Amino acid sequence: MPKNQAPKEPYNFLAGTILLVDKPKEWTSFDAVNKLKHRIRNKLGIRKIKIGHAGTLDPLATGLLIICTGKFTKKLAEFQGLSKTYDGTIKLGATTASYDAEEAETAIFPTEHITPELIEEKRKTFLGHIEQLPPMFSAIKVDGQPLYKKARKGQVVEVKPRPVTIHSFEITKTEMPYLDFEVDCSKGTYIRSLAYDFGKAVDSGGYLTALRRTSIGEYLLADAWDLDALVEYIDKTDFPPVEQ
Repeated sequence: MPKNQAPKEPYNFLAGTILLVDKPKEWTSFDAVNKLKHRIRNKLGIRKIKIGHAGTLDPLATGLLIICTGKFTKKLAEFQGLSKTYDGTIKLGATTASYDAEEAETAIFPTEHITPELIEEKRKTFLGHIEQLPPMFSAIKVDGQPLYKKARKGQVVEVKPRPVTIHSFEITKTEMPYLDFEVDCSKGTYIRSLAYDFGKAVDSGGYLTALRRTSIGEYLLADAWDLDALVEYIDKTDFPPVEQ
């Protein structure tokens, strides 16, 4: 379905719906789900509805979020296992604690030695099955607490590398110190870690300055709702009465 196009028949949120949403920048994935949950509940005049998303996007990232309602929430684990495609930008020559632009730069590194040949050589080393260390600023739980909470307290926690698969990784534009890229990867891949690790690979530093998810399996961002447009659709649509 083309972007922001309403379905021929109104969504049946209680029975189950798959919603493709373009998450805005600086919104958490939970924020987007919560906004839709409250809007649907108010519109239908109900107290509860099952709703969830299939794969978190960081607040500074934008792009495709799959949100399921009703019985389709049972499909969330299936969607989470699909490969994902992203467009993004890495800044070389510096690092941040969060591996992205959410935190200030904490260290500066030289970039004069970085050539197109070095970039291409190191790009190839990230293809296929690799071991990746998740960032400390992540939602992975250790001792029942998310890592980012420990990181904000200055606590250092040992985290083990995790196997991920990079199906493709292309540098689409080089304008030093910035590299635009496109990556297709498996479930569990942290693109922030990819940016940080790529900086190390070219004997410098690196962190993510922009990220946009463009696909999840066969589901495309081009078919997604803008969040405001979806809210407007819910507000203006006459849905069938809810059986009590």
